[in-house]
Order: sequence, then C-alpha cells, then structure tokens
Amino acid sequence: MSYNNTKNQITSDDDDDEEEYEIESWILEFLSAFGNDIFAEVSEDFIEDDFNLTGLSALVPHYHEALEMILDLEPEYPISLPNVALIEKSAELLYGLIHARFIISRHGLNIMAQKYNQGSFGVCPRVLCKGTKLLPTGLHDLPGNEKVRLYCPCCSDIYHPQPSRYTNIDGAFFGTSFVGLFLKTFPDVERDCAERRKKQFQLTLFGFRISEQSRSGPRMRWLRQVPEDAAELDAFATLPEDAAALRRGDNEEDDDDEETGNDRSSAALSSQQSQGLLPWSTTAPTGSAAAVL
Repeated sequence: MSYNNTKNQITSDDDDDEEEYEIESWILEFLSAFGNDIFAEVSEDFIEDDFNLTGLSALVPHYHEALEMILDLEPEYPISLPNVALIEKSAELLYGLIHARFIISRHGLNIMAQKYNQGSFGVCPRVLCKGTKLLPTGLHDLPGNEKVRLYCPCCSDIYHPQPSRYTNIDGAFFGTSFVGLFLKTFPDVERDCAERRKKQFQLTLFGFRISEQSRSGPRMRWLRQVPEDAAELDAFATLPEDAAALRRGDNEEDDDDEETGNDRSSAALSSQQSQGLLPWSTTAPTGSAAAVL
C-alpha cells in the first residue's frame, strides 16, 4: 500500500486487481457542507505561503493546529478528543479569513467571476435591476461584527441573503475590498448596469408625477443617479464646497440679522426710557444695582 500526496489517493496493489480510494481533503469537505457553496476553493499553494497568513495567528485560537487541519497534515502533538471540536471551529474561522485575502488575488478573482457568471450568489430583488447578479461582501474586516451581505452593482445597495443557508456566514470572510476590486477588474459588469440605472421608478397620482418637494415625493432618487460624463462628475465634486459656502453665508446673514436686531432693540429701549415710558432704569449706576421705581 502506498500513499500519493499529490493526488490524495491510497493505492492498494494486488495480484489480481488494483483499487484506488480517493481521500477527500478538509477543504473539499468544508465546501461541501450546507451553505458553504458561497466560498471559493482556496488553493493550498496560497495557504502555504506565510506572507498570505500575516497577522492571522492573533485572530484565530489554536492557529497552528487549525492550519495543520486545513492542509491535512499530521498534528505535531496528539489532539485530545475534547479539543477536536474547538480546533475544527478554529479551522473554519482561519479558512474564512484566508478566503477573504484569496478572493482579491488574481486567481481568486477569476474563480469568483466564474461563480458570478453562474449566478451562484443570487440576483437583486429590486424590480428595475432586472435580475442583476449579486456579489457577496462584508461590512467589516474583523470577524464577529456582521454577517455576509449581497451587493448589487446596478442599484449600489446591499441586501440580506435570501437563501437561509447563507445567513450565518461571517461577512469578514469576504471583506470590504472584494467588491470594489472586482468591479475595477471586470468593468463590463458596470457597463451592463449603465442602461438599467437610467430607469428610475416615478411615483404618480392620476397620471401626474409627484413633486420631489412633496412628503411622498421621490426625494431619494438622487442616491441611484450616477454622473454620465466628466463634466457632471466635476459638478458633483464641487457640491460639498458650494454647500459649505452656502452654510457660511447663511450663518453670516444670521449674525448680521442678530446684530441688527440687537441694535434696534437697544435704540427702542433708549427711546422709551428718554420718554419716561419704562418704570425702571436700563442703565445701572456704577457700584449699585438698578433701582426699580
């Protein structure tokens, strides 16, 4: 009997026949579990490169034992039975964090592109997106903060995973940088969404469009609008500065109005005092309180 490490096979040589038994690796077994089809298969070469694992030992308990389990290596020290479940949990956490780094590599992006083209992550529930395929994303890069969300490149919004099997997957296993890098690497995805973005739902009342100034008007439509050329992009870039200048102008006008109002009030009080219309003195003598008559 001989063991072939490259093919993960055990070959039994016999005089009459030869039987081969395939051994399923830990990674394949993990991916075949319920709900884990959302993950890409991380290559062992990527995992064996220490540079790709920098900093993960501080985030994963039983790091070395978990890494040995992922790579199907014999443990350096025998693992006691009560710790097997803990190390298995650590191995799943470690694989997820490695996965977040793998999918932003060239090889990982190509694998995720294949899954995206197959619609493995579902489609956007928004009607006007017309079945745009979704991409998995995280809201945090550290585990334990938020579950995985699905991003639509058409409406630029995120959604809860519809299949319930994905609801318990940590968002850190996909990270916050994957979607942005994916869209820049494959610009055809955004080009396909350009035409769909032009169609925005318009609320009407007896055939008339409702004004955006109305309480029920479409005041949030601008969130889904994207500049069509460089001129519009430059115009959008100056909006924060214009808004700040407008706020400064409003504040200065408010200060001028307040000062004008104070001057008018002081003049009115002085006039009334000189005419004897006020029962008290508005100017206190030095060293004494104002006398009330």
